[in-house]
Amino acid sequence: MDQEPVFNIEEELKKLPAQPGVYLMHDAKDEIIYVGKAISLKNRVRQYFQSSRGKTAKIEQMVSRIARFEYIITDSEMEALVLECNLIKEHRPRYNTMLKDDKAYPYIKVTVGEDFPRVMVSRTMKKDRNKYFGPYTSAGAVNDTVDLIHKLYRLRTCNRNLPKDMGKERPCLNYHIKQCNAPCQGAISKEEYGKAVEEALEFLNGRYKKLLGLLEEKMMEASDRMDFEKAIEYRELLDSVKKVSQKQKITSSSMEDRDIIAMAKDDTDAVVQVFFVREGKIIGRDHFHVTVGAEEDQRQILTSFVKQFYSGTPFVPKELWMQEEPEDSEIIVKWLGAKRGQKVKIVTPKKGQKERLVELAERNAALVLSQDKEKIKREELRTIGAMNQIGSLIGLEHIRRVEAYDISNTSGLESVGSMVVYEDGKPKRSDYRKFKIQSVKGPNDYASMKEVLTRRFTHGMKEAKELEEGGLLEEMGSFTRFPDLLMMDGGRGQVNIALEVLEELGLTIPVCGMVKDDNHRTRGLYYNNVEMPIDRHSEGFALITRIQDEAHRFAIEYHRSLRGKGQVKSILDDIPDIGPTRRKALMKKFKSLEAVKEATVEELMETPGMNRKSAQSVYDFFR
Repeated sequence: MDQEPVFNIEEELKKLPAQPGVYLMHDAKDEIIYVGKAISLKNRVRQYFQSSRGKTAKIEQMVSRIARFEYIITDSEMEALVLECNLIKEHRPRYNTMLKDDKAYPYIKVTVGEDFPRVMVSRTMKKDRNKYFGPYTSAGAVNDTVDLIHKLYRLRTCNRNLPKDMGKERPCLNYHIKQCNAPCQGAISKEEYGKAVEEALEFLNGRYKKLLGLLEEKMMEASDRMDFEKAIEYRELLDSVKKVSQKQKITSSSMEDRDIIAMAKDDTDAVVQVFFVREGKIIGRDHFHVTVGAEEDQRQILTSFVKQFYSGTPFVPKELWMQEEPEDSEIIVKWLGAKRGQKVKIVTPKKGQKERLVELAERNAALVLSQDKEKIKREELRTIGAMNQIGSLIGLEHIRRVEAYDISNTSGLESVGSMVVYEDGKPKRSDYRKFKIQSVKGPNDYASMKEVLTRRFTHGMKEAKELEEGGLLEEMGSFTRFPDLLMMDGGRGQVNIALEVLEELGLTIPVCGMVKDDNHRTRGLYYNNVEMPIDRHSEGFALITRIQDEAHRFAIEYHRSLRGKGQVKSILDDIPDIGPTRRKALMKKFKSLEAVKEATVEELMETPGMNRKSAQSVYDFFR
C-alpha cells in the first residue's frame, strides 16, 4: 500500500503564487484551525513561518500546530474576502476570532408582487418584487405585529393563487372570525384590497397617528350605541397599536437605515453591541459574544465581527457607525455595497449626536460583558471545561467531538442502536443517527453494538473516499467526521467490542466505557483496561451522565416509535385480504385500532379500497 506523501512546509512555501486568495491551515488531525485572506498568498503565508518577532502568543501557538496548509486563488481581493467569510462560517476554525452567536433575524415580508398581497414573517430577505421590513431582534414582537395587521386590515394568510383559484374552495376560518375579507370568494375587489394593503404598509413604516385616531373614533361610536363588545374590541386594537408604536424611538430626522456598532473587551472575551436603526427609528438592539486573545486589539475584533456578521445577514444598511474603522475598510465597503446593491458608508463619529450614540452602544456592550461574564464562565465550565476534565482524567488532549452509543430492545424484538454526538461539551443533534439492527436475532447487545459501529464507520470511510475522489473533502458530513473519543454505554465488554471493530477497519480512535453501579448510576470511566473513578461533584462527571442519559433516551425513543408501528401492523396484517394499503386506509379513517374493532361491516366498506369481502373479513377477525 502506497504511503501518503509527507507535506514539506518549506517546499510548499516556495510554490505559493503572488496572487490574491484564501489560505487554510490544517493541524495533524487535518482539522482546519485557521482561515485567512491575502492580496499576495506568497507574502502573507510565508510570514507565519518566518522569525517570531512581532507575532502574538495566539499566532505562535497556532503556527506550532500547523501540519499542512492549502490555498485557493481568486481573481480579486474582494473575491478572497467573500470566500474567507464563507469558509470561516462553514468550518469555525479555533484560531479565528469567532462570533459565539449564530443568529438569524426575522423580517416582515409583504408580497406586493401578487394581485392580493399577503403579510408574513420571513427569515430570509431576497432580491425579489416583495417589500421587507426589519430585521427585528424579537421574533415575538414580529409575530404580534403580523397578527395585529391581519386583525386591523383583514388581509389573507392562505397560499391560494388568486385570482386564478377564486371561488374554487370554501373560505377559511379567518373569514368566519372576521380576520379576512375573503378575496378567494371575490368578496372584496382588487382595488379595495389594495387600499387595505397600502394602509398596512403605512403602519409598517411607522405612521400610526391616522390609525390611532380612526380606532379611537370607532371605539367611541360603538360605545355611544351601547355596542360594548365592539367597543372593547376596538380598545384592545388601540392598545396593541400603541404598544407597537412605543417600541420605536426616533433617533434621526434623516430617515435612513444604519447599524451602530461598538464593543467592550477584557483579556479573553469581547461583546459587540449593535443598534439597528431603520428609517430613523431604533427598531432593536442585540449583543454578540466574541472569543478573543489578550493581544487582539479593538480594530482587529471589529474587523472580524463585521466580516462574519454581514456574511450571515441578508440585510446591509446604508451606513455603519463604528467605534473604530475596520482593517481593509475600502474592500469591506466595496463588498458591503455589492451585497446591498448600492453604496455603503462606514463612519467613525468624533463629535455630536453620532458620537454619543456610538458611546451609548459601547456602554451597553460593557454592561453586558460584566453581567454575562459569570454566566459565560459557568456555561464554559459545564461544556468545554467538562470535556477538558474528561480528557485530563484519561490522558487525552483537545477532545472536541465525542460520540456515544446505546442499544435498546424488548426481549430482542426490534433491537435498535443510537448514536449521539457532543461537540465542545454540547449536543450536536443534527449529527445524531438511529440504527435498526438487521443481522442480530434475539437480545444480544454485544453483537448489536458491533453491527452499529461497523455500519457507522464503514459508511463514514466510504463517504470520505467518495468525497476525496471528487475533490470535495471539505464537504464532510456527520458520518465522515470521526470522533476524538468514543464513549460506550457500559464497561469492559462494550469497550472491547468497539476496539475490535476499529482494529478490523484499521482505525485508531480512543474508546472509554461509561460504567454504572448496581443502582444503574454512573460511577466512572473504563479506559485502557482500568476503571477510573471520577468526582461525582465535578462538571466532567455531570457531562458524562448527560451523554449517557442522552444516548439511552435517544435509543428508547426510536425503539418506542418502532414498537408502536409494529403492534398496529402485526394485528391488522394478520387479517385475510388486508395488505399494507388497506391497513393504512383503515387507520386513516378510524384513527385507532379500537374504532376499527367496533365498526360495522357497512362502516368498514366506506373505507377507500375496501369491498364487502374485505370488510367482512375485518369484522369477523375481531369477533
